Amino acid sequence: MTKTVPTPDPGQKTSSEVLRFAVGGMITPREGLVYYRAFLDYLADKIGRPVEYVDKESYAEINDLLREKKLDMAFVCSGPYVDGIEEFNLQPLAAPQAYGESVYYSYVIVPADSPVENFAGLKGRKFAFTDPQSNTGTLVPTYMLAKMNETPDSFFSSYEYTYAHDKSIKAVAMKLVDGAAVDSLIWEYANRKDPVHTSKTKVIHKSPPYGIPPVAVRSAMDPELLSRIREVFLNAHRDPEGREILAGMMIEKFGPVEDSRYDSVREMKTWLAKHKNPDQ
Repeated sequence: MTKTVPTPDPGQKTSSEVLRFAVGGMITPREGLVYYRAFLDYLADKIGRPVEYVDKESYAEINDLLREKKLDMAFVCSGPYVDGIEEFNLQPLAAPQAYGESVYYSYVIVPADSPVENFAGLKGRKFAFTDPQSNTGTLVPTYMLAKMNETPDSFFSSYEYTYAHDKSIKAVAMKLVDGAAVDSLIWEYANRKDPVHTSKTKVIHKSPPYGIPPVAVRSAMDPELLSRIREVFLNAHRDPEGREILAGMMIEKFGPVEDSRYDSVREMKTWLAKHKNPDQ
């Protein structure tokens, strides 16, 4: 069975028997975690090894644990995935397909009755980003601002980081902020499962498509074990139990990771690194 476990102490090595798998609160609404944990139980049964669920609230924490090999696998955002590939040989495992696509989008949302009709209309207003390393929740809107010769400080009256897309959606619905950038997968998930908050928001901007957040594994994992794990992911939709769990996750199936799908994320990061903010 999966279970929440504390982060290992710095001197503690990852067990050779137990696999530690992180599903951050950024990846799915909190109520959706039950299905992700069910999938980890399913994975444990299929590979014959215990899988421990590790709960982390930031992408930086997850990448640090993967880098230090204190975590074996994780659902990661596209931005941290690109960073992990470049910085510490993070390995792609599988990519989900949802709503018929293996891509996702950044949605800019505002309250349903807001007069704001586009991103430019949020100038001088309050805004919510998600995680500082989030692609859809931070990188994309920051890139959009830079293309407008603006920064978050110059454009918004104030802004905050919620560290969860569902929290950003709720903040907009409750009018705690005037707008937010969120993961399309999570907005669509909530809108289908329980639209209590999404129904109080509207999407005013949909970004170009980006490679969907994949499942990734730390470097130097045993190749035979890695192959067995990958087979479970890639074939779960063919199995009645796996298919039922995936349906709860609102994932149709997992497929191979096509790394080129993440080139647009790399291009944004490279462009931003080369173009200093105008007020700096």
